[in-house]
Amino acid sequence: MIGAPAGATAPRYEDLGRRARRRLTALALLRAAVSATALVVLYYVLPLDGTGAARVALGLAAGLVVFVGLVAVQVWQIARSEYPRLRAIEALSTALPLFLVVFAAAYFLMDRAGPGSFSEPLTRTDALYYTITVFSTVGFGDIVPHSQSARIATMAQMLADLAVIGVVARLLVSAVSSGLQRKAASRNPDAQPGPRPADPG
Repeated sequence: MIGAPAGATAPRYEDLGRRARRRLTALALLRAAVSATALVVLYYVLPLDGTGAARVALGLAAGLVVFVGLVAVQVWQIARSEYPRLRAIEALSTALPLFLVVFAAAYFLMDRAGPGSFSEPLTRTDALYYTITVFSTVGFGDIVPHSQSARIATMAQMLADLAVIGVVARLLVSAVSSGLQRKAASRNPDAQPGPRPADPG
């Protein structure tokens, strides 16, 4: 940590100099951009050859389990980070793109397994575009699900979107708050509430 001796608590972000704050923020934003870019690149380069509705459903379920596990780890890391707010930015930059590419890959595979599942054949870009329009609730209507499995997957994403926006966002905010409180407590151990002294009277 910047200027912190071994075993000591790193200085608060607000107590750092302007240059140090800029460097920490720039590094956090750079790591966030690299994480998001890497996930999107992997989505485009990894082979997506699964066939059959059952395999697509299992792949989607596995992807969502990985997403939930990642969020759990990130919440734990944020609560113990020296700079929780910056760590939360990095967490979002990994969790949200992962969530989106998991559904995009499922839609792409679903269309390959069952041509006509959507109103038009989906490329990887089309699948990612459709996923983002559903997530953002824009819903242009240029790509719509036709098959029952595609509609079920889209409904699953709509419900998962609500969980991501509500539950996951709240978990991350709570983790940031917990991390800030932990750091404040470690810097001011005397401020911790303790047992009251016995009343001499």
